[in-house]
Amino acid sequence: MDIILLIGVASAALALGIILSVFVMRKSLLGKSANILREAEDKAEVIRKEKLLQAKEKFLQLKTEHEQQISERNQNMLQAENRVKQKEQALSKRMEEEQRKQRELDIIRTNLSQQLEIVNKKQEELEKASRQHVEKLEAIAGLTAYEAKEQLVEVLRDEAKADAAIIVNDILEEARMTANQKARKVVLETIQRTAVEHAVENSVSVFHLESDEIKGRIIGREGRNIRTLEALTGIEIIVDDSPEAIILSGFDPVRREIARLSLHKLVTDGRIHPARIEEVVAKTRKQIEQEIIETGKRTCIDLGIHGLHNDLVRMVGRMKYRSSYGQNLLQHSREVANLSATMAAELGLNPKLAKRAGLLHDIGKVPDTEPELPHALLGMKMAEKYKEKPEVVNAIGAHHDEIEMESLIAPIVQVCDAISGARPGARREVVEAYIKRLNNLEELALSYPGVVKTYAIQAGRELRVIVGADKVSDQEANQISFDLSKKIQDEMTYPGQIKITVIRETRAVAYAK
Repeated sequence: MDIILLIGVASAALALGIILSVFVMRKSLLGKSANILREAEDKAEVIRKEKLLQAKEKFLQLKTEHEQQISERNQNMLQAENRVKQKEQALSKRMEEEQRKQRELDIIRTNLSQQLEIVNKKQEELEKASRQHVEKLEAIAGLTAYEAKEQLVEVLRDEAKADAAIIVNDILEEARMTANQKARKVVLETIQRTAVEHAVENSVSVFHLESDEIKGRIIGREGRNIRTLEALTGIEIIVDDSPEAIILSGFDPVRREIARLSLHKLVTDGRIHPARIEEVVAKTRKQIEQEIIETGKRTCIDLGIHGLHNDLVRMVGRMKYRSSYGQNLLQHSREVANLSATMAAELGLNPKLAKRAGLLHDIGKVPDTEPELPHALLGMKMAEKYKEKPEVVNAIGAHHDEIEMESLIAPIVQVCDAISGARPGARREVVEAYIKRLNNLEELALSYPGVVKTYAIQAGRELRVIVGADKVSDQEANQISFDLSKKIQDEMTYPGQIKITVIRETRAVAYAK
């Protein structure tokens, strides 16, 4: 019984200890939770204050920007008001000036009417005196005024016919000379007022490398890389013994430029494999297409041409990558446009219409396809398709005489096209052929007796021949000039015309000592 009691007391003591330990642990946990709650509240307060401070700073920044915008807007309004006031003042001054001129005009009109009345009175008196004088002359001569006039006319008629024939010939000759001088003046002023750059395009581009080691990476294993690049761009890539250079060969400048830019990106990036080549070529093609459109828009803006169809703008941009006889097609078209506008303005025609026709006259050279029509007729059909004006369409189709000219703009575009293509330096000529032509000119002139020296100048457009004064007379010098011009026409091929100038001079030199 005592054992049971002791066990019960021990159990009760153990239970009491457990309860006490649980109570102590609970109290400790409650204290920790209170501390954690206080720390959370403190952190929340700090975060709230930081966010509130940031909100205040943002509000102040927005307020400052708003005040600045309001200040700028007020300043712009003040400037606009000042401009309006200045215009009003200028308008009022102009109105006052017009009123003053009107008053002066009224005074002048009144004076003129008074003077006219005086002149009419004097004219009546003069007619009366003239009638009296004629009556006296008829009485003295025994002839009426009509009979005297008939006799005088009969006598003067034959003399007037001969004099009139001479005068008519002189007037016709002078009119011809004046017309030629005026035409030359218009053309020269047109060329003089128009200055453009010109570029020479080739069918081959050279891509420079930092070292020859890159050539192997461009070729790739078993030629995979170079075959992929040629297939995607349509350009032949020539890798030979040329140091640090690769040659890109192709007739299409657009494809050649795509190949060049793609190669540049691949070499710069360093990753050269077929998948990467496809990706780079596709991006480069889009980039070139965008550049073509931007070039067309920029050209239209520079020339002041508006309302051009988007496809025509794109074709104008493609002209940058085309050439004709070595002359860049876009620069040639810009030059023809400026020349046409200047010449049309000189002749009193519409310069904007002429400039538009001049820009589009060779649009048939840059289609996406390659039809068999001549480029003038193809360009005319394209301009007609995109609703260009009939004068522009006719000028495009007639600038190589494929169709009949129907407006005054057409011959202007044709002439300006010839001027742009025929000027020295516009189109490429092989250097050897050029030098050979100049040498042939000089040797041809040296073959005449009495010729001392010859000089081919003005890019072969003029030949100056110096003859000996003791060997050749003035008449023989004229004959040499004539014969030499005929011989050059018969034996040589050359652009434009060649002026032959024969110089014969005598110098007398003495010294005063």
